[in-house]
Amino acid sequence: MRWDSLRLDEGQSADTAGPVAPALFGRDTVARTFDTPGFRGMTFYEVHARSIINRVPEASRVPFRWTINPYRGCSHSCVYCYARNTHTYLDMDAGEDFSKQIVVKVNAPELARRELASARWQGEHVAMGTNVDCYQRAEGRYQLMPGIISALRDAANPFSILTKGTLILRDLDLLCEAADVTDVGLNVSVGFVDKAISRSVEPGTPSPERRLGVCAAITERGLRCGVLMGPVLPYLTDSPAQLEATVRLAAEAGAAHVSPIVLHLRPGAREWYLRWLQETHPDLVESYRQMYGRGAYAPKAYQARIAALVAELAARYRIGQASPGQARRVRERPARPAARPAAPSSVQLTLL
Repeated sequence: MRWDSLRLDEGQSADTAGPVAPALFGRDTVARTFDTPGFRGMTFYEVHARSIINRVPEASRVPFRWTINPYRGCSHSCVYCYARNTHTYLDMDAGEDFSKQIVVKVNAPELARRELASARWQGEHVAMGTNVDCYQRAEGRYQLMPGIISALRDAANPFSILTKGTLILRDLDLLCEAADVTDVGLNVSVGFVDKAISRSVEPGTPSPERRLGVCAAITERGLRCGVLMGPVLPYLTDSPAQLEATVRLAAEAGAAHVSPIVLHLRPGAREWYLRWLQETHPDLVESYRQMYGRGAYAPKAYQARIAALVAELAARYRIGQASPGQARRVRERPARPAARPAAPSSVQLTLL
């Protein structure tokens, strides 16, 4: 694999790595394959990351500058996932490998605590769940998030989490403790509530009903939780009745806000999604080619129509309505004086 050659040699530290310093991972990479009912057919690559707080590329259309992603690849297996193409950077494919070859940054909690304590760190908002889900099934085995949240809590550092996983409920006590000392933004991703479509297009995720149950449980603990309706699938989940069903159930779950995100098809996700569409809804392939013929995003007029419908429904059901950026944004605490302007430099592609 491309990153296998980027390991540190035995006895070499990250500080003396010379020209290989920008490598994704350091030290020996250990691959372990589990053949159990819960992880059958999956391979986990346990790696020691060089850094864990990653700067978002300036060209990205997101409202935050820093992320923490303890995993690469995702067992949720969403055919539309925008992060699929990032697996090709590791000489893996954006299809089956993305869902079954999972990279685990086993030293993520220790790195987070160290980088948050650095004099160079400015205490900015850190977003999680921006590339792949930090509460995917692997988290049940590796339990990296409690250490990461504890580090953010102890540093009183603002953060947000977006997830399709129910495992976040395991960490509710920690999230409440963090919310006592800093700003915490929580969102669940529920693009639609049609169970049949969900089983087909996002087969590794908990059902939409269970995800909305997560929103309700978080709200009952006194924390605000929003619903990102992402993605809205053109011709499949975008009818007024379908949008209303999703907004109504989000309101019943106590959602602080609801924010629609129309499907976008970047390289990697585009090929995988269109393959799924050909197999399951061949009559829609030509319509999709016309809608997405000029790029990754649906036409602005279509996006505006969906946003207006959801805003109207949100008002009808008396819940807040936020843009995707507003949903992920938390208040910033004052920045600490910096001895040097440098900050963690590892870059990882992130999109909403």
